[in-house]
Amino acid sequence: MRASSGFRAATAAVGLSFAAALTLTACGSDTTGDGTLTVVASTNVWGSVAQAVAGDKVDVTSIITEPSSDPHSFEASPTDAAKLTDASLIVYNGGGYDHFVDDIIGTGNSDQLTVNAFDLLEGGAHAGEDEHSGGDSDGGDSHEGHDHGDVNEHVWFDVDTVDATAQSIADKLGQLDPDNADAYKANAATFHGQLEQISAITDGIAAAHKDAPVAQTEPIAYYLLQSAGLKDVTPPDFTSAIENGNDPAPAAIAATRQLLTGKQVQALVYNVQTQDRVTQDVRATAESAGIPVVEVTETLPEGLDYIQWQTNTAESLAAALQ
Repeated sequence: MRASSGFRAATAAVGLSFAAALTLTACGSDTTGDGTLTVVASTNVWGSVAQAVAGDKVDVTSIITEPSSDPHSFEASPTDAAKLTDASLIVYNGGGYDHFVDDIIGTGNSDQLTVNAFDLLEGGAHAGEDEHSGGDSDGGDSHEGHDHGDVNEHVWFDVDTVDATAQSIADKLGQLDPDNADAYKANAATFHGQLEQISAITDGIAAAHKDAPVAQTEPIAYYLLQSAGLKDVTPPDFTSAIENGNDPAPAAIAATRQLLTGKQVQALVYNVQTQDRVTQDVRATAESAGIPVVEVTETLPEGLDYIQWQTNTAESLAAALQ
């Protein structure tokens, strides 16, 4: 389940204590001891994007790799903190989603290069600076409790933001490694072309099923549904409660079940990483009613890269609507 606000605050404090306890250097290094560039990503989602740009020229490490992990409530270890502070470049989601990164690097090198994907949403409409000091400057989760119909932190489902993130990674790596700058740009261009294949699937859904009603167990796939031209009709009280780790009110549960038993939606988008008894019951209700279930996750399934993962997800959504 999602962490509550109090639990997230406790997690942030843990992250800060780890960073302070490590007695790390005041300035992060651009390379490892042997001169190798390193990129550290908060999750393997952004690690996969970074690897696509870096190719075989840079070591890429992801902090969260387990499919069962929830980045909202992840507690970084001292080893994780050391990886982040020593990285040549940090790539993370931002928007309060993987706040442990801000907690750790906020105590270190003010000049450390970072790419914050949320800051690139809608061409920087919510952006601060590229460096970590320009994100949530007060160190808090400024997007917790936001209106998900307006701003949503799950930006890996937004192809344009992922594309902008890849381009920013290429630019930053070019700064660190000018000799290979053209290679990073070329890799980002190739990745852009692969992203267009995902967009082609969602464009096809939008053309065939414009405004088709769907439900979600939580608002994780907001940008996917938006790009596919679909309408999420789930009661906001239900999805917000699930995301925040709370039990929805009985009325919200009943309204969500009615969408399914009354066949008022064409698919249920289901986050398998944060399922609980309430969402499992909703899924069972959908299956009993013959409503297709589209599974989504917050980290990469084993053996898949970002393009494969999102292609499979878009294809599953298209198939569910047939």
